Amino acid sequence: MSTDTTRNAELRVDAGWIVPIEPAGALRDHALMIDAGHIVALVPQSIADREWTAAERVTLPDHVLLPGLVNAHTHAAMNLMRGMADDVALDVWLEQRVWPHEREFVTPDFVLDGARLAAAEMLCGGITCCNDMYFFPGATAQVFVETGMRAMLGLAVLDFPTPYAADADGYLQAGLAVRDAFKHEPRLSFSLAPHAPYTVSDPTWERIVMYARQLDLPIQTHIAETAAEVQESRRQHGTTPLARLHRLGATGPGFIAIHAVHLEPADIELLAVHGGHVVHCPASNMKLASGVAPVTTFAERGINVALGTDGAASNNRLDLFADMRLAALLAKVTTGNAAAFPAAQALTAATLGGARALGLDAAIGSFVPGKEADMIAVDLASVDAAPCYDAVSHLVHAVGRDAVTDVWVGGNRIVAGRRLLTADTAALVARARLWQERMQ
Repeated sequence: MSTDTTRNAELRVDAGWIVPIEPAGALRDHALMIDAGHIVALVPQSIADREWTAAERVTLPDHVLLPGLVNAHTHAAMNLMRGMADDVALDVWLEQRVWPHEREFVTPDFVLDGARLAAAEMLCGGITCCNDMYFFPGATAQVFVETGMRAMLGLAVLDFPTPYAADADGYLQAGLAVRDAFKHEPRLSFSLAPHAPYTVSDPTWERIVMYARQLDLPIQTHIAETAAEVQESRRQHGTTPLARLHRLGATGPGFIAIHAVHLEPADIELLAVHGGHVVHCPASNMKLASGVAPVTTFAERGINVALGTDGAASNNRLDLFADMRLAALLAKVTTGNAAAFPAAQALTAATLGGARALGLDAAIGSFVPGKEADMIAVDLASVDAAPCYDAVSHLVHAVGRDAVTDVWVGGNRIVAGRRLLTADTAALVARARLWQERMQ
């Protein structure tokens, strides 16, 4: 029974370890108190017993509770292309495999089914928020609303026609109409998403910058993904892709550089000075043999680093646990420094770093009172997780997404006991097989 000094909450979650991200490290035998979908306190369980009452209590003695992972770059609908274009270079992957299939098959229905498949995969794997970039973003927005996932929708822009739009103006107008239709959805935000410097002309970039400034929208783009891209930019424009975009006014605190594998020292300094963000996609970059982004250099210069899976067509899995481990290991082997990009830094990149890149760090990414209760529970009771000396290290180096048992977004339970509550996964698999039969 509550007393005059007892505080009330709607939900209390006790866990063997809680990793708040801010501050770093793991807390043993603490409880997270949630009310109205927001974090109100993180306290030792003994204090929670004495000072709090909760309408619902979840007890997870063998689990780590941590903020939901933020997938800072993906193409959700491309889950329907998983494994379709393996073992080829990026230019072949795009021009001979992906773009021809997109021209023939991409419709709003394709995007609905692909995004539903992706949302289910991400949520079950502990990803509570993503940054998407694809055609027909209204269909993707519908999926994230119905599944309860948090997302930034990138409004794609290209200079050439696709089934989605005929020209740059068509892309911009269609994208901004989606923003207007969904701008009151509390878990959705929007950005302008020109595909890349090499697919968008200077006049179009100038229009994008104008809209971004007028509407206070971030700009996200693939950039410096391959060495050939940088070489071609120097040939055509006399400078690197990032320097060109800076000249056009695109850079700044709302600029999200995706991949950023081949940034030159002056580019890195430019991002550092102007407050841009980098999304590191290690699995995709490895699979397409694009290279390894210098994340330790970014971090040393104070550039915010987030992690992204990219789409399932170039990664084959939307698995941020796998990308965390790859990011940590690649940093060590490429620098020759075993201390580079330690587990805590990799975990921060997958949570608070992603939130910062999307401009959502005031709302998610760490367990700070006042933030929304996006959280996941990871089971450490299995034989492959024993013993556990350091829960943070385990999250990056020992366990995988299959250890995620429970997921909450804004305090709402979306996954319970490894079962997704907001979608029929068997139906999603059946729809994916129908698309496979059409496209193979």
